[in-house]
Amino acid sequence: MNEKIDQRGVEVVKDMLSPEAAEGMLNPTPGTFAPEMGQLSINTVFAHLWTRPGLSRRDRSLITVAALIATRANHELRYHFPIALKNGVTKEELEELIYHLTGYVGFPPAASASQLANELFGEAPGADHSKTIR
Repeated sequence: MNEKIDQRGVEVVKDMLSPEAAEGMLNPTPGTFAPEMGQLSINTVFAHLWTRPGLSRRDRSLITVAALIATRANHELRYHFPIALKNGVTKEELEELIYHLTGYVGFPPAASASQLANELFGEAPGADHSKTIR
């Protein structure tokens, strides 16, 4: 990709994730499939969306997590749950967000997000009733 890197996006990634994450996005391992995804993400999502005025990073995190739950983007949630905490969202607010979304996006995506949050935050997982089904 010959596009110039937008340093605003690099700084946002460094701040919300880590300098190592920014480096990995800019310089993926040789042979990586779709190696330009990191640079596209930095230039479009992090530089142009996360730096806009009008919403705080905290608010953007709540919106992002809700959108990722709604679209069942659990891989991205692995990054955005911790980012939300770093941006000032509490675990209790994330719980309420998940509860609230059961009424709007359905129980399965909310339950999947809840299970993922349990994994990420080291909480006790919910009961597995799958072995009780006959």
